[in-house]
Formats: sequence, C-alpha cells, structure tokens
Amino acid sequence: MNPSTVQDSLAKRAYRIRRYALRMGEVQGQGYIGQALGWADVLAVAYCHAMNLRPEDPTWEGRDRFLLSHGHYAIAHYAALIEAGVLAESELETYGSDDSRLPMSGMASYTPGMEISGGSLGQGLSIGVGMALGLRLKGNPAFVYNSMSDGELDEGSTWEAAMGAAHHGLGNLICLVDINNQQADGPSSKVMGFEPLADKWAAFGWHVQRINGNDLNAVVKAFDTARALKENKPRVILVDTLMGKGVPFLEQREKNHFIRVDPPEWQEALDILDAAHKELA
Repeated sequence: MNPSTVQDSLAKRAYRIRRYALRMGEVQGQGYIGQALGWADVLAVAYCHAMNLRPEDPTWEGRDRFLLSHGHYAIAHYAALIEAGVLAESELETYGSDDSRLPMSGMASYTPGMEISGGSLGQGLSIGVGMALGLRLKGNPAFVYNSMSDGELDEGSTWEAAMGAAHHGLGNLICLVDINNQQADGPSSKVMGFEPLADKWAAFGWHVQRINGNDLNAVVKAFDTARALKENKPRVILVDTLMGKGVPFLEQREKNHFIRVDPPEWQEALDILDAAHKELA
C-alpha cells in the first residue's frame, strides 16, 4: 500500500474515532471529549496500522498489549476498539450507563480489549515494565504500549518505572505520552514543570522521539521507527496534541480537561467534524 493510501485510510479511521467519541459523550452530556479528539490520530495509527491484534480474539496470547494508564481516556479507547472491530458500534449508546461494558473510566474486568484498570495516574508504566519483562521471559515477541498523560509525569512511580525499563533493556516497551498541557488542576506545565522532557527521558536511557500528534504522517513514522529499532532499550514517543482537535469551539475552551456540552452543541460538533471531512464520510 502506497503512503498516500495509508494516509487516507488512517485519516478516515481517526475521523470515525472522533465521531464515535462525540456520540458517546452525547449519551452522558459530558466527558473527557477534549482528550479523545486530541488523541484520535495516535489511536488510529496504534490500532489500525501498528499493533498486532486479532479483533475477534482480544485475549490472543500473541497480541500487542495497549495499556490505558490514564483511565479517564476510556471514551477515546472505546472509540478505537470500535473502529478496530473489537467492540460493536451499537455499544456506544450504552456509554457510562448501568451494566454497560463501557464505564466512564477504563476497567479491564468490564471491557474486551482493555488490558488494565487505569485511572490512578502513574501506574500504567510500572505495569507495562512487568508485562514487557514477562513477555520477554516467555519468548513472546509482542510489544507493550503504555498510553499515559503529561499529568503522570508528576508521579514518582513513572520515573522509577522508566529507570527500571532501561535497566532491563526492554526493547519491547513503547511509552506514548500525551502532552496536551492540561490536567485537572490546570496547565500541566504550571502544576509541575517537566521540560526539557526529551532530555530527561534520554538521560533515563530511553530512545526518544517527539512529534506533533495531530500529524498522521509524523505519528506513523514514529510508530514504525519505535517498532523497528534494534537497540535493547525502551522507546518513548512524546506526543504534542491539541485538546478538542477538529472542533474549533472545543479547541478554544480555556478549561477542557472535562467538558460539559450543551445539548445543541453535540450536533454542532458532529456537523463541524463531518463538514471538515466530507471526502472521508
């Protein structure tokens, strides 16, 4: 498949992931929509280009593992699982409802394809280190992806895990850090300054890339590079994203960590997204 065809296919998938997330948000009238819209391109590349999966068998031993450390991104993850064929599109109408398999925070015991119950920030990378080490000891060539937020950079456990991953030479571990500069208490960089971030990860012994996470070409290249690297060292992709990407009135909200949207605005958001992607619908 030529690069332009790959780009078109992934653009369509990212558009649909955004659309699924908005439709789920409308069910509850609120949610972590800003993160879902910003992270959609990364999820499209992960689930529809890079990862080795069997959608009909989400517990297949040979699968790549995707850990949602930031459990509040579950709405985005469900959208990706729907697009990948792990979950049925009809389930999105149950989002956050009683007895749904799609709770508002990700739980492995509820949802096929959800590897861990995330949410208490800073835990995913530690679990990922253990999973990656276990897979290597079993001779399983699968990759472990840890998806985390920039708010998790405040947690000491994140840096302990980073040091442990490098010590064990975990070349099968890929960490994805969403740098959207927003967390519950305000801008992440003001809550706890984390730059120069690339230098810090490199000093901890990781292979580092930093990209625009809303540029599909850059995301594909970064994933391909991380998977192809021959060094026995963990890999991190630092991903700068825009909260609310694709819906300007959500992009421009000053506080968009958790968004409450007025009823007419859900359809407005969908209309804006559809108009911008007419050729992909």
